Amino acid sequence: MARSGLNTSGNDVAADLPKPKVNKESLRRGLRIFRYVLPYRRKFIIGMVLLVLSSISTMSFPWIAGKLVNVATGQPLVLPGGLVLDINRVAIGLFVVTVLQGFFSFGRIWFFTQVSEFTVRDIRQALYAKFVQLPIPFYEKNRVGAITSRITSDVGQIQDSFSLTLAELFRQVFTLLGGIGFIMVVSWKLSLFMLLTFPPIVLAAGLFGRKIRTLSKTVQQELAHTNTIVEETLQAINSVKAFTNEKFETGRYNASLGKVVRAALQSNLYRGGFVSFVIIGLFGGIILILWRGATLVHTPVTDPNHLQIGDLTAFIIYTAFIGASVAGLGEIYGKVQSTLGASERILEILDEVPEPTHIEPAVGLVPARLHGDIRYEHVAFRYPTRPDIAVLSDIDFHIAAGEKIALVGPSGAGKSTIAGLLMQFYPLSGGRIIVDGHDVQDYDLTGLRRHIGIVPQETLLFGGTIRENIAYGKPGSSDAEIIEAAQRANAWQFIQAFPEALDTVVGDRGIKLSGGQRQRVAIARAILKNPAILILDEATSSLDSESEKLVQGALDELMEHRTSLIIAHRLSTIRKVDKILVIDGGRIVEAGTHEELSDREGGLYANLLRLQFELT
Repeated sequence: MARSGLNTSGNDVAADLPKPKVNKESLRRGLRIFRYVLPYRRKFIIGMVLLVLSSISTMSFPWIAGKLVNVATGQPLVLPGGLVLDINRVAIGLFVVTVLQGFFSFGRIWFFTQVSEFTVRDIRQALYAKFVQLPIPFYEKNRVGAITSRITSDVGQIQDSFSLTLAELFRQVFTLLGGIGFIMVVSWKLSLFMLLTFPPIVLAAGLFGRKIRTLSKTVQQELAHTNTIVEETLQAINSVKAFTNEKFETGRYNASLGKVVRAALQSNLYRGGFVSFVIIGLFGGIILILWRGATLVHTPVTDPNHLQIGDLTAFIIYTAFIGASVAGLGEIYGKVQSTLGASERILEILDEVPEPTHIEPAVGLVPARLHGDIRYEHVAFRYPTRPDIAVLSDIDFHIAAGEKIALVGPSGAGKSTIAGLLMQFYPLSGGRIIVDGHDVQDYDLTGLRRHIGIVPQETLLFGGTIRENIAYGKPGSSDAEIIEAAQRANAWQFIQAFPEALDTVVGDRGIKLSGGQRQRVAIARAILKNPAILILDEATSSLDSESEKLVQGALDELMEHRTSLIIAHRLSTIRKVDKILVIDGGRIVEAGTHEELSDREGGLYANLLRLQFELT
């Protein structure tokens, strides 16, 4: 039966990411992401200038509109040079300001969009480059869903900030300050009256909105949980039917839907109250301001408190601008929090220490060809994530160039770890590994790994074509080289049977191929790489007898004249190796040939061989 706890979706991980407080320290850390804007700072500056001009034109609109009303009521508009403007000229001026605002807004959006797209591209490139260079222990400590959310949802948040949030933040602050300045010029008495009545209403509206957003998030989380139940149930539909749990899953889904409905009703209860508050509170505040302004308009012209009708019109528009800015700043504050949180999480990845791969110039020895002479000298290992558990202790053995050594033992004994240490997937806890007379740490990591090939137990192919998967062993290979590798891996016969041959798409993780076919494609890939050292990690353990025979024949071809380290559960596949090392509890407990170990009375290898024979 499906269980929601098994879901590793990156979207669920991203939904619950914390938002840091906006303070000096968080701003300092978050603004480090702006170094990716520096190559495009000219376009950013142009966009900021256009944003300023757009904001100025927006703020001048109410003032000109007020003067238009004044001119319409018989109050002439006289410019400083003595030029008197009539209604037509003021209207034309208002239209010109509107057109300019349109041009400025278009330019601002265009330049900010360019900065946003190029900056986000660079951030994604840097993140992906760091992903593929991070060491294996990093991925053992972090869920893949949480990691991929950095390059999807977090980078998307940064993109919104560069293209929208920054512009809106500047616009709202400019509108707020400019609006307050304008209304103080129009009528400072009416401004003080507005500032005493309007801010409390806007503040209450902001608090109301925050509560609604919290409840909306709860609804989305409950809905996501409901969708997870559907997804998991359908993915495991065979298990659901096998255990006759259709009613159980239906009940589970219905119970989850009930939670969604209850959360939605509570959210909409607050939403309805918020709408009522806006209608009564906000418009009530506007009515108070209109009443006060009307009393000032109604006073005689000679009264120093007299207010012209056009100025009252401008005042009302500026008041609406100020109210919208205050309300908008609350939402922008939440976006700034999200942006700072996303920036910190992206920078955490970028600050991780990568493996020293593909360094130019190379760090360490770069062998043109390895012979494959390998020595493990008193090697000890503990996983960085579990330093209290000794995985390997005093591993000491020698593999001459061209020899075939098999590692056998119970599951969890440390066999795959021994092979992984040769590839330097993990740092050693003690001892050292010598390859061709040099410590593996003396080699350039990329140079060393280029001479080591691996065929894993579970081959995970890329979702492209067979050609692309085989060529992965040696990018840029010709079709002739790919076909030769496929023939040597006993794979060309089934590849030819497909209508598209090498262009056959294997599907996600190679799902369109059988297990034996995937293994032979992986072997062809290793043959094309032509490594000096070969690691076979239980390459035939999950295959049927016919597939095993074909794969084993391909492996024999692959191991020819190569130093081979074979990890095997099926002991029948390692009878011809030069030496067998029996691993138990992280130590080598037996060593010898198949004949020597199978004849050892009470030995672990002999016992494993007997158990497999009885099972067969």
